[in-house]
Amino acid sequence: MKNHTLLVAVGVLAVSSAAHAEGRQNTLATDVAVRHRRLLVKNRLELAPLFESTINADFRHIIGGGLKLEYHLTDKWSIGAIGVASTSLNTKLVDKIVPSLEPNIDNKTREPSQAEFTDRLNTMPLHGAAYISLTPWYGKLAAFSQAYVAFDFYFQVGVAFAQLKSNCPANVCSDKSPGKASPNPNYDPNDPDSSPTLAPDMNPNNDPPLNDGSRVGLYLGGGIHVFLNDFLALDMTVRDYAFTDNPSGADFNADLFVSDADNRFLHHLFFGVGISVMLPTTVRRTP
Repeated sequence: MKNHTLLVAVGVLAVSSAAHAEGRQNTLATDVAVRHRRLLVKNRLELAPLFESTINADFRHIIGGGLKLEYHLTDKWSIGAIGVASTSLNTKLVDKIVPSLEPNIDNKTREPSQAEFTDRLNTMPLHGAAYISLTPWYGKLAAFSQAYVAFDFYFQVGVAFAQLKSNCPANVCSDKSPGKASPNPNYDPNDPDSSPTLAPDMNPNNDPPLNDGSRVGLYLGGGIHVFLNDFLALDMTVRDYAFTDNPSGADFNADLFVSDADNRFLHHLFFGVGISVMLPTTVRRTP
């Protein structure tokens, strides 16, 4: 009888322990992954002064500074805009090409002069984008088990815009009707050998470059925040502003005159770095 009672007690204890363990397991399965996590971006406005430079320019490096504004709706999703004012510098390719060209204009050759080449290159005084951003990953970096730095990776997609500018003087870009017949100022209707129009000037080197004005296109970006504290972060981004352009302003399709057909869809890659200020400066934590 005593043995029977002991077996029943052991059985009841085992069932109770199993039920208790199962309850704890179910609780862990529904628990949050990280308790008391700092919400470094959620419901915060990000204000970031930045510096940006091209990394794939053919003729002119675009270098400038600007501002990024972004509002983080959740931990993962945000909306923002960026604007950059820039200056330009010649690339090493331009520095190699210019000495190889003739200093004076010679309409008898297909090769441009130094002025015909450099005066047609365009710049980008202003560019930017409006976008939505996804932040799929975040975590911490540890140095010697002493210093811990939070970080996150983000990806952006949106609409790019740019203001392009070229200054080709009238003595260089003198052809007013590229690829088209022009009126003959000496036309004499009484002279059977006189023509009302002149043959098209098929020298593309004196055509207007047609590579300035406003552009709208596709914007793609990807980068990382490295948080220095609860409200300051180092922001590093690679940005792609893609739109139609003809940076050289030259006859790209070799039809002997410059037209809009010489434009093509180009990717203008930039690397940017800035300091992000998160507002409000105080950070909330999860339960």
